[in-house]
Amino acid sequence: MKVYISADMEGVTGVAHWNEVDHNKPEYPYFQKQMSKEVASACEGAIIAGAKEIYVKDAHYSARNILPSYLPKKVKLIRGWSGHPYSMVQELNSRFDALVMIGYHSKAGSGGNPLAHTMSSAKIERISLNDRSASELLLHGTIASKYHVPLVFVSGDFGICKEVRRINPLTITHSTMHGVGDSTISLQPELSRLQIKKKVEKALSLDLKLCIWAHPNKFKLEIRYMKHIDAYKASQYPNTVMLNSKSVVYESKDYDDIMRFILFCV
Repeated sequence: MKVYISADMEGVTGVAHWNEVDHNKPEYPYFQKQMSKEVASACEGAIIAGAKEIYVKDAHYSARNILPSYLPKKVKLIRGWSGHPYSMVQELNSRFDALVMIGYHSKAGSGGNPLAHTMSSAKIERISLNDRSASELLLHGTIASKYHVPLVFVSGDFGICKEVRRINPLTITHSTMHGVGDSTISLQPELSRLQIKKKVEKALSLDLKLCIWAHPNKFKLEIRYMKHIDAYKASQYPNTVMLNSKSVVYESKDYDDIMRFILFCV
């Protein structure tokens, strides 16, 4: 079994402020270690379930957060941003048997996490895909659906767990925290880590095919920017339509085109 793990940080157990996920802030090292531990726990659960090959994509900020020495020996770690449109699931393809997401978070405009955003907290007010408000999970999970790779497990805040259960209730989730205004209510970190390990093992021991998403045959991406100048700039991308001073829409039958638009316009 070949498993892909994509790891973000805003949904890691205990995170409650942007300083805690910023390399330049004193709070960061503790949460860097917690992120590394939660990813390692997911890897350990996957190995117990029979994974022979595991790829981990560090998908937060600089993409150089996970401490490599925390990971089991058979893991391959993808660090940094290649510039490929698949972004948080770089190298994902049909040869993988399952996708696992660790530390994911609520989408832009939602109240499930004080750090809720989609792709850029500084630039994007909201994104929708096929008229559905989009999280980073939805955007990258749709890549998995293109290759018929099942999304079997997600950890993160309560909001993102609720979202994935609406998409496919058979995906196992683990809620690390619950956002309340500008605060979070979190699990005890070691307990959270142990539960991630057990739940990933369980998720990979079930019928994986039941967690494959249906892949649409056409796509409409709508982005509302914080600033009108960014919307105007994005409207110069081929076949993009400006809806109003802050919003654009882009359509394609190929989802790779959608992710390519995001790469250049977000």
